[in-house]
Amino acid sequence: MKAVSPWRIPWTGGNVLGPALLFVAFVAIWETVVRLRDIPPLVLPAPSLVWESLVSHTRSGFLLIHLGVTLVEILLGFLGGSILGIGLGVGVALSPRLRGILHPYLIASQAMPKLALAPIFVMWFGFGILPKVLITALIAFFPLFENTVTGLNEVDGEALELFAALRASRWQTLRWLRLPNAAPYVVAGLRVGMILSLVGAVVAEYVGANRGLGALIIGSQGMMDTPLMFAVFVVLIVLGVVLYEMIGFLERRCLARRYRD
Repeated sequence: MKAVSPWRIPWTGGNVLGPALLFVAFVAIWETVVRLRDIPPLVLPAPSLVWESLVSHTRSGFLLIHLGVTLVEILLGFLGGSILGIGLGVGVALSPRLRGILHPYLIASQAMPKLALAPIFVMWFGFGILPKVLITALIAFFPLFENTVTGLNEVDGEALELFAALRASRWQTLRWLRLPNAAPYVVAGLRVGMILSLVGAVVAEYVGANRGLGALIIGSQGMMDTPLMFAVFVVLIVLGVVLYEMIGFLERRCLARRYRD
């Protein structure tokens, strides 16, 4: 018998049917209101127009080019932020002195709005991919750091006493007790960090980018092509769901043994 992970909501048929019906109803109401009230596409395009724009720009490869740029920024930023967050989290959790030194700087780094750094990074590193990756990594970093520290410190006291009685080294305690205990926390941080990476990449593209989904939103706004703008929104939503479920798949694969009887 398998126990359900407390970190994820079980995905059942009912969980699929309910959202699907709600989505269909929402789209139907949207289409009906736009047509009955004769709302101009510039103000609010009907879902049918958004779909036509999505299909035409996807077939031409136009959307796919921008999607590829944003996806690379998301993955690189997420990877960099995850490595930095988990690495620093392990160091801070195991060294109170290091925590005392870095803690005020880590809080300060999160208090500063990341969007304010985007123009500075563009001036420093140009209009290429590097500024977007850096902004994305900074945004994804903190959830991984906090969850890693929490997971490594939330260890049962009796288990720690047992490892100490067995004269386990710090590395053995970390390897066999602290890291397994922290795994669900880290995966939860990965899920949050992935979504924040998408947001970070798109926001970074608003400043000084001519490619990517964020730049395409700004461009379509300038061209007053509202259906294209909404089509990009659809792509971002689908991309976010796919990336989130990829982390969920990783969780099910890596933590399956933890939740088996």
